[in-house]
Amino acid sequence: MTSEKTVHKLSTLEKVGFGAGDMSVNVMIAAMFFFMQYFYTDIFGLKPVHVGLLFLAARFIDAFSDPLMGLITDKYKSRFGRFRQYFLYLSIPYGFAIFLLFTTPDVSYNMKLVWAYVTYLFATLMFTGIAIPYISYIGVLTADPKERLSANGYRMFFAKIANWIIISSVPTLAVMWGGGDSAKGYQLAMGLMSFVGVLLLLFCFFTTKERVEHVVDKKPLKEQLGLLLKNDQWLILAACCVLGTLGYALRGGVAFYYAIHYLGGTEIMAGQFVSAGIAASIASMVASTWITKRYCKVQLFRWSQILVLLLSILMFFAVSPGDVWLAFVLYILLCFVVDLHAPVFWSAIAEVVDYGEFKNGKRVSGLAFGGISFCQKAGMGLAGFVTGLLLTYFGYQAGEVQSAFTVTGIALMLTVFPGIFHALMGLVMFKYKITNRYYVDMQVNAGKQDITPPKTGLSEDYANEQPL
Repeated sequence: MTSEKTVHKLSTLEKVGFGAGDMSVNVMIAAMFFFMQYFYTDIFGLKPVHVGLLFLAARFIDAFSDPLMGLITDKYKSRFGRFRQYFLYLSIPYGFAIFLLFTTPDVSYNMKLVWAYVTYLFATLMFTGIAIPYISYIGVLTADPKERLSANGYRMFFAKIANWIIISSVPTLAVMWGGGDSAKGYQLAMGLMSFVGVLLLLFCFFTTKERVEHVVDKKPLKEQLGLLLKNDQWLILAACCVLGTLGYALRGGVAFYYAIHYLGGTEIMAGQFVSAGIAASIASMVASTWITKRYCKVQLFRWSQILVLLLSILMFFAVSPGDVWLAFVLYILLCFVVDLHAPVFWSAIAEVVDYGEFKNGKRVSGLAFGGISFCQKAGMGLAGFVTGLLLTYFGYQAGEVQSAFTVTGIALMLTVFPGIFHALMGLVMFKYKITNRYYVDMQVNAGKQDITPPKTGLSEDYANEQPL
C-alpha cells in the first residue's frame, strides 16, 4: 500500500524520461521479436527447430530469474530508490549483452549452438535485471491512475518509436556497413543501437524520481505466491500477457520471412514492411490514450483484440503472393488495432497489485511485476518454439526458393494463427473488472471488507463509463 495519499502530476520531462527507459528496453525486445529468428536461421545458420528450443530453454531460466529479481527489488533499497538504481548499475552490461547477441564467430555448428545459448541466456538475464525494475517503476512515480495511464502512453509511444527506428534502419545499415557480410553488418548496426540503449537508460535514471513509498511486507516466498494466486485480477492479466505475447511474437518473428518469401521482397523491404506496422502501432498509442479518456478502457481492450482475428482472416484470404501494396495496407491496419490495448494493459498491473492488497489485506508487489515479466517472456519463448516447429513443419529451407506449401504456412503464421491468440486474450478480458471508476471506488473504500462496487445493471462496468 502506498504511503502517498496526495496526487502527484508528472512533468512532461519526467514522462519523456520514463518513456526513454522503455526505448532502451525495446532495443532488445525489437531484436528478440523481429530479428532473432531470422538472424539465427538465415545469417548465423542455425536450424529453425534448434532456435525454437533455445528460446524455450531461456524461458526456464526466466522462471527463476524473474521472480528472484522481483524479490530483490522488494528487499533492497538504495539512496536512489528501490527500482531506479538498476538503470544506472546495469546499463553497460545490458548494452554489451545486446552487442554479443549479434556477434557470430565462424565455428562449427555445435559451437555455434553453444555460443547462441551462452549469449542469449546472458542477454536474457541482463534484460531481467532492467525490465523487472522498469515495469515496477510506474507504481512509485505517482499514485494517480490517470497519471499512470498518461505516463504509460508516453512509454508505449517511445517504445514503438524505438522499434520503428531499429527495424527500419538496422537492415539498411547492415547492408551498407557489412560490405556483403551480413553478419558483420548486423553486428555493427546493433552495436550502435546497444550504445544508444545505454544512453537512454541513463537519461531515464537522471530525469525520473521515485516518490511513492510502498510498505513492503516481509513475507516468505511461499506466502507471497499464495497471495498472488488468490488475486483473480492478476491471474487474468497474466493469462492475457501470455496469450497476447504469443500472438505478437509469432507475428513479429515471421514478418521478415513473410515479406521476403511471400511478398518477394529483400531484407530492406522486409524492414520497411515491419516498420510500417510499427508506425501504425505508434499511432495506435495516441489513439488509445484519446479513446480511453472518453470510453471504457476495459471494453476497448476486449473488442480490439477480437477484431484482430477478423482482420487477420481478411488479410490471409485477400493478399496473394507478391501483392505488396495490399499486404502493406492490411498489415498497417492490423498492427494499429493490435496495440490499442497496450497502454491499458501496462497501466493495469499497478492497479491489480493494489486490488490484491485491498482484497487480501497484504501487498505483493515485486513478485506481481516479476510474474508479469515472466509471463511476457514465457509468451515470447513459446512463440519462438512454435515458430521453429511450424517453419520446420512447413518445410522452410534457409537461402532457398520456398514451396507453395511453405509460403502458405508463413502467411498463416503472420495472420490467422496469431489472430487466434489475440481473440482469446480479448475473451479472457471479459473476466476483468477494474475500470477507472472501480479503482477510484476501491481506493475510497480502502480498509473496508467489502470492496465490491454497487450493482448498476452494467455488470462489472460502471454506468458513467461510456461503452465503445
